[in-house]
Amino acid sequence: MFEYFYHEIFRKTVISFGTLFNDISIKKTDSSGNTTSVIKVPLAYGPTQKFLARLEQSPDLNKSTQITLPRMSFELTGINYDAQRKVTTTQTFLGKSPDDGTEVKKAYMPVPYNMIFELSIMCKLNDDALQIIEQILPYFQPHYSITVDLVGSITEKRDIAINLDSITMQDDYEGDFTTRRALIYTLRFTAKTYLFGPVSTATKDIIKKSTISLIAGDQSPLSARSMVYSVEPRAIRNYTGNVLTNLASDITTEDTSIAVTDASAISTGVYLDIEGESVYVKSKSGNTLIVERGRDATPITSHVSGSEVKSITSADNALVESGDDFGFDGSVT
Repeated sequence: MFEYFYHEIFRKTVISFGTLFNDISIKKTDSSGNTTSVIKVPLAYGPTQKFLARLEQSPDLNKSTQITLPRMSFELTGINYDAQRKVTTTQTFLGKSPDDGTEVKKAYMPVPYNMIFELSIMCKLNDDALQIIEQILPYFQPHYSITVDLVGSITEKRDIAINLDSITMQDDYEGDFTTRRALIYTLRFTAKTYLFGPVSTATKDIIKKSTISLIAGDQSPLSARSMVYSVEPRAIRNYTGNVLTNLASDITTEDTSIAVTDASAISTGVYLDIEGESVYVKSKSGNTLIVERGRDATPITSHVSGSEVKSITSADNALVESGDDFGFDGSVT
């Protein structure tokens, strides 16, 4: 029933989450406000309890192996299915192999899953902890998006929204003088990632022209009429990587009015690619676009602020390869 495949999606999401917090530092100042030292806060993957056990069970507080504060740790605590972001799983999409750029590969639409993370900040002084969390919280309102190359075999990149769900604080200041204080802030996050199934090689051909023969009544044999229905391949996704702008706010599956950061490069009557969804621009007013969603049977999904809005032009049409599913723009001559 199943075949082996491994895209390392969970691993890539864990690494991407950790890189958000690997460049945080705190500063120490004197009474005059001059900086006396700058400490880069170390970050490690692992449960907080392991670090606390090391603090409590070390027989000698002066040993060189004693843990130093401040420090941060994060861990993956849960995975659950996200039904709100579900799309038609039987629909497929195509992509090009990054090896030579010509081989077309096919994959089914991804399945949405949420990954739950906990980031623990351990400090001896409350001012150190406040410096750290103040460098983190302004970026989550309440989410922050990162772009991750989830499937390298088809260069499928997705914007993953990371939501800040809650913040708790624990201050273990009670005890005798031999008990070391541990001030802990725990931040809980939800990363909205996607899981892809196996990738296969697409083999469907493109129909570029066909001739239709018509008959009137019971005429025999069939006679070809001088009517030809000509079709030209039109891309339903962006191949060139040309990004026009970004979404200025979140949009749901019901929204037909979308706000972008800059609509100067977008005109009416064109198609756009927003994370694999093809939309048609009916009109615009300033930086607000009135669109038709899910054109050419592409899945209508929710998109977060900052998602890339890409163009679909004749340059993308020229890159349509054998095996691609696309809309037809035909005329009768």
